[in-house]
Amino acid sequence: MTEIDDLKSVFLSGTPLIDTRSPSEFAKGSLPTAVNLPLMTDQEREAVGIHYKTDGQEAAIQLGHELVTASTKAQRVAKWKAFSAEHPEGALFCFRGGLRSEITQRWLCEVGVNYPRIEGGYKAMRRWLSDHTDAYIATLPLLLLGGQTGAAKTRVLNEGNAGSPIPGSIDLEGLANHRGSAFGRRVTAQPSQISFELAFGIEVLKRSHEGHLTLVLEDEGRLIGRCALPLCLQTARKEADWIQLDASLDERVQHSYENYILSNLKELEKTRGDGGFRDFADGLLESLQRIQKRLGGSRYKTLKDTLDEALRAHQQGNPELHKLWIKELLTEYYDPMYQYQMTKRVRPPLFKGEAKAVIEYLLERMNPAHRTQ
Repeated sequence: MTEIDDLKSVFLSGTPLIDTRSPSEFAKGSLPTAVNLPLMTDQEREAVGIHYKTDGQEAAIQLGHELVTASTKAQRVAKWKAFSAEHPEGALFCFRGGLRSEITQRWLCEVGVNYPRIEGGYKAMRRWLSDHTDAYIATLPLLLLGGQTGAAKTRVLNEGNAGSPIPGSIDLEGLANHRGSAFGRRVTAQPSQISFELAFGIEVLKRSHEGHLTLVLEDEGRLIGRCALPLCLQTARKEADWIQLDASLDERVQHSYENYILSNLKELEKTRGDGGFRDFADGLLESLQRIQKRLGGSRYKTLKDTLDEALRAHQQGNPELHKLWIKELLTEYYDPMYQYQMTKRVRPPLFKGEAKAVIEYLLERMNPAHRTQ
């Protein structure tokens, strides 16, 4: 039965993967291209594990065959076979590339499908990515894009190259599925910490393979929602060069309004229908409440009253009043926080300017001719 040991090619090609581990293992973290089609449920795996400890491997395997009845086996094999037909270039894995993936391969062979498995499994893939990421981040310089909240840093990185990403950039907020502030929660859940780090590791590998000698990232705090930056990145960013994206207050209010109000509500209404506005309003109020202590009682009450009024007007067809509380939140909360963070900067910015100038600077710095100078 075929094994794949070229992990670098697996990651660079985006190989579709069957993760045969149990659902609870998958939930803790997996690869971006993996789907969970387990050999065993959590309950079956637990029972087999106990049997393995008390009676040995052969007895555990026997129990596994007893737990997975003929009809259950047929259902699971059918799902693997369907995946392999849709993704003939794919592969499968378990935790260490051992018994579970071997059994999956064997059962697939019984129905005429020779599907490769990853040598060393999930453990080997995670270790490979972690080692590569640590080495790359430690060796090559970072260039961080900073700027006040609402300056549209993510948009510059993702669309600055004629609608495409700036060369050498990675969208950390996209990987974390979060817009990066107290109000940045998306409709769908964030990935687990491990899944976030694995996805970041694959993006780092791709930039490395493309030959970029600088990695361009948005200047994030330690946390993006609940996802923490990998430790190697937390360390490297402290000494990294950076550039500052400037934007007027009106521009920042408008950008925040479009992202956190209009886009957010559109996403919610698309997925939740008539309940979308209620969930949207609850989300804004919960986000404001999460920073209540840092705002202080008086400021929190003022902002909440303004937000309540904006929500009432929005429900009646006028969303523009949201700009009032957004403006107050930016000037009274986020801007002082940003200024404090700037006092802790080790280095001044290499460049500062508005979006057009920053984009020109980044494109010039990241093009191949510049890299050879």
